[in-house]
Amino acid sequence: MAAVETVRGVAWWKEPAKDQWYAFGAAWMGWTLDAFDFTIFLLIMLPISKEFHVPLTAVTIVFTITLWMRLVGATASGWVADRVGRKVPLMISIFGYSLCNFIAGFSPTFLFLLFFRALLGLFMGAEWPAGASLAMETWPIRSRGFMSGVLQGSWGLGFLLSSLVYGLFYKYIGWRGMLWVGIAPALALVYIRYFVKEPAVWLENCRLQRTQKREVKVPLLKIFKPGMLGNTITTCWFQAAGFVTYYSINALFATHLQKDLGLSPALIAARPAAGGVSGQVSGLPDSERCTLGSTGGTCSPRRRPDEGRRSPVRLIEPVG
Repeated sequence: MAAVETVRGVAWWKEPAKDQWYAFGAAWMGWTLDAFDFTIFLLIMLPISKEFHVPLTAVTIVFTITLWMRLVGATASGWVADRVGRKVPLMISIFGYSLCNFIAGFSPTFLFLLFFRALLGLFMGAEWPAGASLAMETWPIRSRGFMSGVLQGSWGLGFLLSSLVYGLFYKYIGWRGMLWVGIAPALALVYIRYFVKEPAVWLENCRLQRTQKREVKVPLLKIFKPGMLGNTITTCWFQAAGFVTYYSINALFATHLQKDLGLSPALIAARPAAGGVSGQVSGLPDSERCTLGSTGGTCSPRRRPDEGRRSPVRLIEPVG
């Protein structure tokens, strides 16, 4: 009980150790830069349409396929991350979407662009399962819900960065230069390689699975069996509704400002830039109660009646 009171008296951001901050920083960078590379395309669809003499609807197909491929990448990344750890798929995903965006900037034909943007979607989808698992399995329980909101909300900061690059540099580098800038996230690999460790809970779970001969085999099929099928369908429906709502509003808004209103890059960038800031703030969940004061503040989740009797760490049960 004394240990619990000691933790409660420490500001929530002072509780995580250095390695925990490193892991969260890796996931935060991966998701922010994922958004940066993806949302760049939303700002340059009209000039791409003019460059290759294709209808604007054809360019939106590129955007759509990129989103579809995220599903494939996310599924594959989750499968790999359960077997080799969180770092490797996270690094592969960041390198992959950075390289694909860079290569797409050299597109000699529209089909070439379509192929590499679709491949980019595969690597983009792989980032979130690995990055979120790495961060949340490492972060202290007390402020985990709050920091999950910070992590999710960083997508808006990625949109903010791409908007700033568009507003400041588009007239100098054009749409191809915008895609070439997308190679920059690959620099995060150095940081992840040398500073980030695998979550202790994942390592311990792997050790127990090996010693007990209960290694995970085919967990993906489990979610389609009767006991979990309802949850799978509900979750997919919820996520699909969110995607349709978000992208039906945001995907072609910049194109509307360019084509129909003829606004300058600086004015076009202002709207998603403002949305990026508000997106980061709105990502913070209300499941946490945080009070900032002269002592630096505290943050603690709503507690269940039996929470004080539960272990702070729960190992992941093998599924297969």
